[in-house]
Amino acid sequence: MRKILLFSLFSLYQLIAFSQFSISELPIVLISTNGQTIQDDPRIVCDMRIIDNGFGNINSVNGPFTGYNGKISIEYRGSSSQSFPKKAYALETQDNLGYNNNVSLLGMPVENDWILYAPYSDKSLMRNVLTFYLGNKIGRYSPRTKFCELVVNGDYRGVYILMEKIKRDKDRVDIAKLDYDDIDGDSLTGGYIVKLDKYTGSGGGYWLSNYNTIAGDRLRIQYHYPEADVMSNEQRSYIENFMHDFEYTLNSSIFENYSSGYSKYIDVLSFIDFYIINELSRNIDGYRLSTYMYKDKDSKGGKLTMGPLWDYNLAFGNAFYCDGWNVIGWQQDGACFDLAEVPFWFERLLQDTLYQNSLKCRWQYLRERSLHQDSIFNFIDSIALYLDDAQQRNFQRWDILGSYIWPNYYIGNTYQDEIYFLKSWISERLIWMDDNIPSCNSSEYITFNPQLAYIIDVLGRKTKEVKNAPLFYIYYPGKVEKRIIIE
Repeated sequence: MRKILLFSLFSLYQLIAFSQFSISELPIVLISTNGQTIQDDPRIVCDMRIIDNGFGNINSVNGPFTGYNGKISIEYRGSSSQSFPKKAYALETQDNLGYNNNVSLLGMPVENDWILYAPYSDKSLMRNVLTFYLGNKIGRYSPRTKFCELVVNGDYRGVYILMEKIKRDKDRVDIAKLDYDDIDGDSLTGGYIVKLDKYTGSGGGYWLSNYNTIAGDRLRIQYHYPEADVMSNEQRSYIENFMHDFEYTLNSSIFENYSSGYSKYIDVLSFIDFYIINELSRNIDGYRLSTYMYKDKDSKGGKLTMGPLWDYNLAFGNAFYCDGWNVIGWQQDGACFDLAEVPFWFERLLQDTLYQNSLKCRWQYLRERSLHQDSIFNFIDSIALYLDDAQQRNFQRWDILGSYIWPNYYIGNTYQDEIYFLKSWISERLIWMDDNIPSCNSSEYITFNPQLAYIIDVLGRKTKEVKNAPLFYIYYPGKVEKRIIIE
């Protein structure tokens, strides 16, 4: 009798919690663990359903499962963020037999690895989304994101962000697949993803660089793809030696030589773009944590490329330490050197006048376009409007407005206060960077290979490449090419 009563009360609690949330302009994600407890490894297999009627339409918890209805495996993700009551999750979509099931979620390209990110200490709810948006706008692949509201076992969990996990994929980090038997020739030269990061959470195997961080410690570079335990000895040796050769050359007296210096090894523009985004956001984890880079086969360019961007929830003034709150100063100069792995690379690159001037020119170009204040603010305002109802429910569930949550610098009493602070901080940061990045010398900068951004037709509509029709190819950083491919 007691068990029946307890079950009834629990069911009633679920219904009550669920009844407080019924409709949303955001997609609704429902997860049922079937009595299991989600934990930080191992994953559990459970059910996920998504109601998504498309942008601008209302979604109801009682509506049809238009976005997904199937199995997932799920676990907690993150390192320090696991201490928060609002948990982030890593999940894989599966078929009924337990195999990976590549699907499109919320309109994003098909895959099976996903993240349900939980903005908590970031009370704007959008710092990661904003950063990835800016990354994409300047021509860099950054994880796609979609806001949603999450319910787990009938318990409303608030506003979440469904996002792509960083991995090798034609629609994510588009580099060659590296099989275990790719041990010689061009096939050995790519693709690799490596990173600088903590050794908890998703941290994996690493090797020690022959060079120190700016703090004086040996730099540890982690394998991300392939993972260390599935790489051949030849593959580990190749990527370690490649990184060593890059660092050795960058540290040498010939590092500035355009043909035999550092530019032989790296995609210079990607390093510049990475630097600009990290400095604009004053990301306290920048350069040292969640810092990814990849290398494709030599036949496909084969240079070390910075990115994708990842983990900017403590950026844009949202941290009281490492000068994260301060709109003045360069993050690269060392506010966090005592904490972890900051390579000497960026400091050394800035000693090359050609690189330095190229950075100035790139900043100037982007400030007139993707990083114009109006463009940034329009995006922030559009997201804040989109989240207007959902953020109210989120902060009813998590009553943290007006309260300190580690590592907040600013504490706003309302959501609007948080948005105002974010915009004000960005405005002041842009002014400071404009004042401290001199105008470029347009005749002395590195010529970059143009990067295709998108294709449009004569009516200005984005399209794919087609035959026998005039098309406009839009390249970063601003080149436009008209083509007609005749069949």
